[in-house]
This record gives sequence, structure tokens and C-alpha cells, in this order.
Amino acid sequence: MSEYLVTGGAGYVGSVVAAHLLAAGHAVTVLDDLSTGHRDGVPDGARFIEGRVQDAARWLDGSYDAVLHFAAFSQVGESVARPDAYWRNNVGGTTELLAAMRDAGVRTLVFSSTAATYGEPATVPVTEDAPTAPTNPYGATKLAVDHMISGECAAHGLAAVSLRYFNVAGAHGSHGERHTPESHLIPLVLQVARGERAAISVYGDDYPTPDGTCVRDYIHVADLAEAHLLALDAARPGEHLICNLGNGNGFSVHEVIDTVRKVTGHPVPHVVAPRRGGDPAVLVASAERARDHLGWRPTRTDLAHIVADAWEFARRADDA
Repeated sequence: MSEYLVTGGAGYVGSVVAAHLLAAGHAVTVLDDLSTGHRDGVPDGARFIEGRVQDAARWLDGSYDAVLHFAAFSQVGESVARPDAYWRNNVGGTTELLAAMRDAGVRTLVFSSTAATYGEPATVPVTEDAPTAPTNPYGATKLAVDHMISGECAAHGLAAVSLRYFNVAGAHGSHGERHTPESHLIPLVLQVARGERAAISVYGDDYPTPDGTCVRDYIHVADLAEAHLLALDAARPGEHLICNLGNGNGFSVHEVIDTVRKVTGHPVPHVVAPRRGGDPAVLVASAERARDHLGWRPTRTDLAHIVADAWEFARRADDA
């Protein structure tokens, strides 16, 4: 049995990863300041510390085998309005975390990165060798952290894996998306099905795609979690491995809406709105490196499965 510190483990992805670690027989401590996470999202069996990642040195000691780092602000629009907060939290917080890990002798890190580091890629599917040109402060801060980690590996022998997510969706039992405000497509469309929103806005229907709407790569959060456990085994001292996580195929906005209609049995009105700046027509991952280096293969790739799990979580929240 190993012992892991999961920063941001009360949030969406962090809580699912913590649950998978516990199910695999490991000891888990969740560190979260609950600024965006939820106390009831911490899985049963995990030790919980309410605190900031900037203060990790107060709790981090040599008893931990690794850190899995999810503690970051992650709203693109907010990052444009409040870039200082994103640099202070995402970059400043990770700076303090890396120093605390170095001082405590904890030499393995798995980092929650993002496809936003690539900006608007010129070719798809997107490989890890694609140019990184983030179009917003959120992506820029995540890219800065990736550079920091590379330096830590080279200078101090850290073993690290950065996992660049594309569109995470779905739910795992009692752990699902609860963002405020919500900005992700599937939960927004489910809000329409639940009567919480009158219609879903489709930002542009004249893209060079089969139905004119943007195409995105959706990955089930449980598949994503499994990649993190594999990354712990793949981390090597002095090396920083960066892997994209996605299904390798995409679904359009219209396909998502139609799938929600079928899964929920509810009508989902939509309205066409102007395109948003910075929205690529197609954003799909190449996950070959994750397959080759981690041995990771997503198994929950059916869009209806992803939507059904998210819908079940939303209904469970209604009943709570």
C-alpha cells in the first residue's frame, strides 16, 4: 500500500482519482481549500485537510509516496477577467508545492494539465509535439507549470507525469461535475433537460464540420482517473513525461444535444448564437503516447454512456 497526497481532491476530477486510489488499496489524504471543491466530494476513507496548496509544507512529509496535483482554478472566462488570480493560484501555488515536495523528499508528481496549453492547433489529432500557444491565461498558467516541472525534474530528479486532458465528462458514482458557474457543454445541456435552463446556445453552426458545429473529444472521468494510477507507475526520476488524454475521436455539439435527448427522454431546445473567438472547429487528441508509455486505453468511449452517467449523477443530486 502506498500513501498519496491529492491536492484539489474535493473537486470533480480530483475526487474521482482519489476514489480510484482508495479502491486500489492505497491511503489517501485530500488537501483542498474548498474554494471550488465540495466537502462531500471527498471520498469515504480519505483523510481530509482543509487548506491551501500554497501551505502544503505544513502537512507534507516523507510519509507520502507521491503527490497528485489538481488544485487549480480552471475557468477560461474567469481567467481572462482575473488573470492575476490565476497566476497567483495556479503558478504560485505549484511553486510552493514543488518546494515543499523537495524539502520533504517526496519525489513523484502527477500533474493535472490541459489541452488548453495548445491553443488553436493547426492539425488534428493533436499530438504532444504540437506547438503550445495558449489563447487564455488559464492555458498559459498550466503551460508555465509544465515548464516548472520540467526544470524540477532536470535539476532535482523529480519523477513527473503531466496529463493534458481534452474534454472530461461523465460521472463516477457520487462524484460528478458541480462547477459554479458551469461552462462545460454536457452538464449545460443536461440543465436544459432538467428545466433549469430554457435552451442551450450553439455558438456557430457554420464550421467546416459535418453538421457545422464544433467537434470535441470527450473522455469519461473514470477513464481519466485510471490514467493517473498508471502514470504513478510510469514516472521515472529526472524525467517529465507529458501525455494527452482523449478518446481520439470527436463528437459535435449537435451530436451531444441529440444524445442528451435520447438518454434523458426530454426535449432540449437550442438557439444558434454567434461564434466565440478562439473556438477551433475540431479539437481531438492523439492519445498514442499515453497508450505506449502508460498502457492506457479508454474503455468508456460511447457518448451515450458518458451522458448517461452524468445524467444519473444530476438526478441523484436532485434527490439528495
